[in-house]
Amino acid sequence: MAIHPTAVIDPRAEIDAGAEIGPYVVVDGPVRIKSRTRVMAHAYITGWTEVGEDNEIHAGVILGDAPQDKAYRGEKSYLRIGDHNVFREYVQVHRGTVAESSTLIGNHNYLMAGSHVGHNCKLGDHIVLANGALLGGYVEVGDRAFISGNCVVHQFVRVGELSLMRGLSGTSRDVPPYAIVDWQHRVRGVNAVGLKRAGFDERRIREIKEVFRILFRKGRNLSLALKEIEVRDSNSVDVLALLEFIKSSKRGVCFGA
Repeated sequence: MAIHPTAVIDPRAEIDAGAEIGPYVVVDGPVRIKSRTRVMAHAYITGWTEVGEDNEIHAGVILGDAPQDKAYRGEKSYLRIGDHNVFREYVQVHRGTVAESSTLIGNHNYLMAGSHVGHNCKLGDHIVLANGALLGGYVEVGDRAFISGNCVVHQFVRVGELSLMRGLSGTSRDVPPYAIVDWQHRVRGVNAVGLKRAGFDERRIREIKEVFRILFRKGRNLSLALKEIEVRDSNSVDVLALLEFIKSSKRGVCFGA
């Protein structure tokens, strides 16, 4: 285990022998850090935080600090981080706010400089948060979503898998899977490039585009658009997942241009 002599390590911390702790790092509390995770200069990891294997934690990152919630009174809550994630400079990820609750980060995610993940968020796998992206409390982000620079996501919002939020956009509504969203929760089209990179063939992408045309381009009531799609009796897994996401929304979904 490589621990720089200037690092400050709480005796309650459990750090794997294969981890690397850089200069002036502070590990404060019952933190657990697994093998081959590299923590770089001036990072601060605190609370009941668990960090998996092969993560990169860059300079100035703060993981597991108390939630930014006025109702929080020091309850025991958690931050749980998977494997192969990258946290670039000055990323902040807070632990849960309710006793025994958790903020969850999956695997293979890339959080760029200055991005923020609020308390009780749930991030899947292969997600990108670009510089300055801000997630409020209880936000859920699906696999392979891309949230661009300086985007703002309101608390309790869901961001669907393989969706793309363009830079400077914001949403207080759920972002549908496969969508490109910009400005204020406006659906602009299908994230075709992201779908191709994820291995979707042309047939699957065409079917998703046709469903998006019905949902977001006809200017119709969303419930009527859903009925029109259901009449088509599609058995596409992609379409069924999209419809289930929309039907289960509690905040409403982004709307068409």
